[in-house]
Amino acid sequence: MASPIRAARVSKRYALAALTAAAASFVFAQSDPGGARLAQFRSTIDASEQEYAIYLPHSYDPARKYPLLVGLHEEDSNHIAELKHVFAVPLRYGESSLQTLLTLPDLPEVDYVVACPFARGSMGYQGIAEQDVYDMMAEVKRRYAIDEDRVYLTGGSMGGGAALWMALTRPDVWAAVAPVCASVVPGSESLAGNALNLPVRLLHGDQDPAVPVASSRQWQKRFLDLGVAVDYVEFPGVRHNAWDYAYTRRSLFEWFAARKRNRAPDHVRFSATSYRYNSAYWVRLDGLTPGLLASIDAVRNGSDLKIMTQNLDAFTISVPARTVTLDGAAVRLRAGAPLTFAKTNGKWTQGIYTAPAKRPGLEGPIVDAIRGRHVWVYGTAGAATEDELTRRKAVAETAAMWSTSRVRLNLRTVLKADRDVTDEEIAGANLVLFGTRESNTLIARFAAQLPMALSPGAADYGMVFIAPVNGRYVVVSSGLPWWTGADEIDRGGYRFAPEQYRLLSTFGDFLVFKGSLRNVLAEGRFDRDWRLPADAAAKLRATAVVQ
Repeated sequence: MASPIRAARVSKRYALAALTAAAASFVFAQSDPGGARLAQFRSTIDASEQEYAIYLPHSYDPARKYPLLVGLHEEDSNHIAELKHVFAVPLRYGESSLQTLLTLPDLPEVDYVVACPFARGSMGYQGIAEQDVYDMMAEVKRRYAIDEDRVYLTGGSMGGGAALWMALTRPDVWAAVAPVCASVVPGSESLAGNALNLPVRLLHGDQDPAVPVASSRQWQKRFLDLGVAVDYVEFPGVRHNAWDYAYTRRSLFEWFAARKRNRAPDHVRFSATSYRYNSAYWVRLDGLTPGLLASIDAVRNGSDLKIMTQNLDAFTISVPARTVTLDGAAVRLRAGAPLTFAKTNGKWTQGIYTAPAKRPGLEGPIVDAIRGRHVWVYGTAGAATEDELTRRKAVAETAAMWSTSRVRLNLRTVLKADRDVTDEEIAGANLVLFGTRESNTLIARFAAQLPMALSPGAADYGMVFIAPVNGRYVVVSSGLPWWTGADEIDRGGYRFAPEQYRLLSTFGDFLVFKGSLRNVLAEGRFDRDWRLPADAAAKLRATAVVQ
């Protein structure tokens, strides 16, 4: 939640389209190789040019390697404000969005490269915005000499929660992480043990009204209980502006400087609920049930490995091994064979693992379809009037337009009629299809590959589900829109995510309701072969409107 000063400063928000020309002129005015500047990277998701703020030491020498500090801005803020925070430069009262974007001051000299992404604005660094961070890092590493073992991460509030999430989901990317008054992403708690080899510093004001200090205190205890190296700094009398204190006197730069990534620790502990985040250090999770927490705890003593697992069906290790003890039993190793292990009938053996239909890139849940390149598609089949076409398009627009009068997000939305979707888009993008096979030609086209359908006469029902089609995702929304009645019930989700994304993130692979979301008839995940669980299938058959 923004402070009054920040709320005043960003009252006009970040209509970046209107600022493109001014920002570009500022970029090209920066001829000195050192100091702060604006730069752009190309998104791997929608090919758009996305802006970030970067600092280079004035003494930058491409012949040597530099540490990289990534800073994630808080809600209602931006990349330049975050760069100023990291360097303890105070923001001016009442500063407008345009002034913030065009007022990069001289910054104190530090021997770091510092990069701060805009990440589409206040999106909570989830989905496309999370990928923006990694795309920006790839661009910075391409352009500048970065020491891969000294890459650090920090951020405040929304950015602090994102820093914690990104550190726990990919702990081997970072050398250390310092979340400031972190507004934690739901689901982070179960991943706390992943920080076993990642130094953490938590910082918080003890009078914070937006993110209670009890959160960081609990995280400190959680980390300590799990053997994680954690520091905790609490600022007496400070409210929700702990960043104004966390970065003073270069203390955080000094803390980072004493820490370096351990590429191959002897003890790896790693948990994940999806293939999206399935590897750390020398361990890769090859077989899991999406949505169910899978864990591995691997200790090596020379070339002898002792490994314990939970909810895991297959994994690969990338360090040499002479002996492997798995869940208390010795596994016979075959010389020269890959160190991939699979469980069959409760017994671990070394060998090739045959993945089920749910696999990396095709595992769900519904929200996964809009993390990558996607197209929103309304149907035109059987539309007798122009008013009916307008109504169908309006439903799809409601789902696709994430910006509001209060929040402007730098997103490229592709919304099309079914007849206008190209073969290239069908082959290369996820599709979000509205209607039924009678009203949407693409739903009719893929009908044989879809697990269920809503009868066209089911006027009081709503259905949404995700399914794999030709190596991509298809999401089908039939009947009442999936957000019907969402204002009557709190389904949770990350509070900084856009409203549509937040709601979808609370769904599994399928959801069917009658009347509104207050009356859900069935929801959950398909099994690992993308089949509807028997109990859910029975409930849906009983409605007589779900085929």
